[in-house]
Amino acid sequence: MLNVGLTGGIASGKSTVAKMFQEKGACLIDFDEIAHYVEEPDRPAWKAIIEYFGAEILNEDRTINRTKLGAIVFKDREKLAVLGRIVHPHILPEWRKRMNEIREAKPDGIFLSDVPLLIEGRLQHLVDVVALVYISPDEQIERLMKRNGCSREDALERLASQMPIDDKIQYADIIIDNHGPLERTREIVSKVWEELLKRKTAK
Repeated sequence: MLNVGLTGGIASGKSTVAKMFQEKGACLIDFDEIAHYVEEPDRPAWKAIIEYFGAEILNEDRTINRTKLGAIVFKDREKLAVLGRIVHPHILPEWRKRMNEIREAKPDGIFLSDVPLLIEGRLQHLVDVVALVYISPDEQIERLMKRNGCSREDALERLASQMPIDDKIQYADIIIDNHGPLERTREIVSKVWEELLKRKTAK
């Protein structure tokens, strides 16, 4: 099994690229989905989040309102760091559990983890290959404003909460340029997939 960590920057199109790899046959685990799972009401991470940030961030059904929480943490790096320290210890065990389940079912597969903060979290040692979905910072801002319907100021704040995407290049084994139309990205993904198959065979 080849263990690939897929990362990028906010609004870089990482989820779209992940789906393209999944269509090729990759076994996908989405860290954002795991984060949602471990933050479900009454789970330990949920309790710690509410204890620190208050019940004001809850929806009526007691789920976390991510818009409210995001408005808090993306304006305050210390609170963002606290959120990370609360959630990350719960994510990794769940990731390992799911990875082992996939390994048992498909031991010769390509295992793709969609990890937004792979590099910031210094998790590169957990994967065989780091693949970075890249677009320019200016394009990140434009896409984020369009996707979230937010102001340029809000987009800049969210971008500033992450490591600059250009700084991530040095940590990547593979760069996936996501600038341009989807078909161009799909062609790049197809070429990268062939490379991953070769790496898996060579292991």
